[in-house]
Amino acid sequence: MSTSTNSAYVPGLEGIIGAQTAISMVDGANGRLVYQGYVIADLAQQMSFEEVAYLLWKGQLPTKAQLDGLALELAASRTLTQAATIALDALPADTDPMDVLRSVVSIQGVEHRLSQPTVPLAIHAAASFPTILAMFYRRQLGLEPVTPRRDLGHAANYLYMMNGKEAGPEVVRALNTYLVLLADHGMNASTFTARVIASTESDLTSCLVGAIGALKGPAHGGAPSAVIEQLERIGTAENAEPWMRDARKQKIKFMGFGHRVYRVYDPRAKILKEMCRQMNPRFYELATRVEEVALKILHEEHPERPQSVNVEFYSAGVLQAIGLPKEFFTPTFAVSRVAGWSAHVLEQAAHNRIIRPQSEYIGPEPRKPVPLAERG
Repeated sequence: MSTSTNSAYVPGLEGIIGAQTAISMVDGANGRLVYQGYVIADLAQQMSFEEVAYLLWKGQLPTKAQLDGLALELAASRTLTQAATIALDALPADTDPMDVLRSVVSIQGVEHRLSQPTVPLAIHAAASFPTILAMFYRRQLGLEPVTPRRDLGHAANYLYMMNGKEAGPEVVRALNTYLVLLADHGMNASTFTARVIASTESDLTSCLVGAIGALKGPAHGGAPSAVIEQLERIGTAENAEPWMRDARKQKIKFMGFGHRVYRVYDPRAKILKEMCRQMNPRFYELATRVEEVALKILHEEHPERPQSVNVEFYSAGVLQAIGLPKEFFTPTFAVSRVAGWSAHVLEQAAHNRIIRPQSEYIGPEPRKPVPLAERG
């Protein structure tokens, strides 16, 4: 039996339009990503993360005065509340950093829990993510936390708080580019989660906590560290084909390949691949061979299905070159994506209707319950 619905069931809601947005466009057929009318390649090469966050929140690039104001506001919001600091210190040192982020963001935002989503609250949240991660990382190492610097930009301050010293300009620039590339990406799983929560008129913190939970999954944002682990198991370029063919016999998934939307090369992956070539040649040598073999095998299995690496594949090599531990790859993804999540929450709140799709019932026909004594 099935209940009548207005449209056919589509697994994963693939192709279903769930929202109208001005924030970003993912053009899968042509391999384009656009933020508020700007092509991602132009933004990645020219803009700071702060400029792109302002663009996502406000719909336009900032003037110099507006950018300076945003930088000051971000810098002033980097310190954790006392409750959030206590909670972070109470977590076991071996806690998954994504669990740390999810938990401490929730406590950090308690004071805002009943507030209507606003840009200042989005700034407050975005500023706190690097602090949470850096404080926990140093605690894992048995080191004292590093006080955030108000004179450093978003990417530079994150690395400073992680390492206790300023990173070089090339490394800062690489992290900034990564943050720009990952800041938003249409109606992905975590963004959809954030918008669903926002549609109930919940608070921004709840929306972000839900989005973090969705991003943690290996099918969404958890793949970069898995890419590293798989490459470590492969070991050498010469071993790539025998290892990968054996892996397919065992039904082992190739990490970092395939995307629900893109039917050509992901434009973000193109930029990250070139960055990886320059910054991490050893990773690049193995990764390019693995890419070549994986695409050959995947084409043999499904010649009708377009295949290419996704953004997680070469981002793993870039983040490794930047010096981040692999356990912090996905949390650093969240440091970027919080800008997009919060922008979508603001957009949903401004034009809200609760998101409430139907389900199709496929259970048994209506029946009478059997008394307990008569159940065999």
